[in-house]
Amino acid sequence: MAGSDENNPGVIGPVNVQGGLRAGVGKFTAATGNNRRALSNINRNVIGAPPYPCASSKRGLSEKQTICGKNPPIPVHRPITRKFAAQLANKQPEETKKQATAISVPISSESEDCNIIDAEDYKASDDFSAPMFVQHTEAMLEEIDRMDEVEMEDVDEMVDIDLCDKKNPLAVVEYIDDLYAFYKKAEKSSCVSPNYMTQQFDINERMRGILIDWLIEVHYKFELMDETLYLTVNLIDRFLAVHSVARKKLQLVGVTAMLLACKYEEVSVPVVEDLILISDKAYSRKEVLHMEKLMVNALQFNLSVPTPYVFMRRFLKAAQSDKKLELLSFFMIELCLVEYDTLKFPPSLLAAAAIYTAQCALDGTRQWSKTNECYTNYSEEQLLECSRLMVTFHQNAATGKLTGVHRKYSTSRFGYAAKSEPANFLLARF
Repeated sequence: MAGSDENNPGVIGPVNVQGGLRAGVGKFTAATGNNRRALSNINRNVIGAPPYPCASSKRGLSEKQTICGKNPPIPVHRPITRKFAAQLANKQPEETKKQATAISVPISSESEDCNIIDAEDYKASDDFSAPMFVQHTEAMLEEIDRMDEVEMEDVDEMVDIDLCDKKNPLAVVEYIDDLYAFYKKAEKSSCVSPNYMTQQFDINERMRGILIDWLIEVHYKFELMDETLYLTVNLIDRFLAVHSVARKKLQLVGVTAMLLACKYEEVSVPVVEDLILISDKAYSRKEVLHMEKLMVNALQFNLSVPTPYVFMRRFLKAAQSDKKLELLSFFMIELCLVEYDTLKFPPSLLAAAAIYTAQCALDGTRQWSKTNECYTNYSEEQLLECSRLMVTFHQNAATGKLTGVHRKYSTSRFGYAAKSEPANFLLARF
């Protein structure tokens, strides 16, 4: 028979490494000698152990009486992966015994000896749940998992958000920190008293909300810049804080404030006739121009004020936002424009709280990184009061009469941001 030896007719040629004999090859005999070593000695600390459980090496033949032939099989080097180690550790005994009836794995490509394992060898290994090298591999993998968890905890580190813009002269990286330090100081002068409406005799907070909700729709229809809307609301509040206005003139104040904001921010300014038409011709051109003079004098021509939009752009960059987070953040901040109760918060805090609330709504957990805290100068605790108000605004955005912001952000142009779920868990007390 091919592959057998004249002096040892019971010994066969190379066997199939998948666990069975080759077709047409005879059976094993018991003439393997007494050279078998204890499996506990073979498997202990074997770095190059074969990738099958309890494989032992036997030398029952002389070098002349080779059993592997002139061209021994190529060694099987199966990498020990996480999946493979788990398979070895969890393999059922019955399945393993079938594979272990006859397995041949050469020690090296030049050696003429073969490692042979039979059922008797496998029985001797029943004392071990898994080979030593498998246990060692599992311990290594557990240590890697533990290190990965530690690394994930340390991921929240400071990020230099201006590093990628150092070669961009329009980003003014050299002055950007000084600019926002100045904005933080200047925002105090642009804020109004949160109870200025008590000085008005003919209007109230509800009327102010109706006016701004309408102006948000006008701003959307005219396709004006975002900066224009925020400056318009700022001019209205600052003017109403120092000048009493009759109820029938409140819409005129809003239209005139938008005209001034367009002159300051826009490249192409809507003409006065367009604003008169949008207000259903309730006012004449002369009245609009007269109110314009009255307003700029009352504000001492100070139109250069930091609005929430100025801080939103910087803080969104610190949050490394995507389009979804950006749109939801602007949805939050525009809801606040309508609400009189948010006047007690400075523009920078409103911007930071809007981003924080949007992050929590999208992720379902409280999110505020060290980078956000550094560039906004607000901790998570400082934002919670304002953020909880925003959550209530989000919950009620589609109800009542003031739904202009909700309708605007329910369109595909604004990514259906208004349809996202509110961060209701923020309303719980921590």
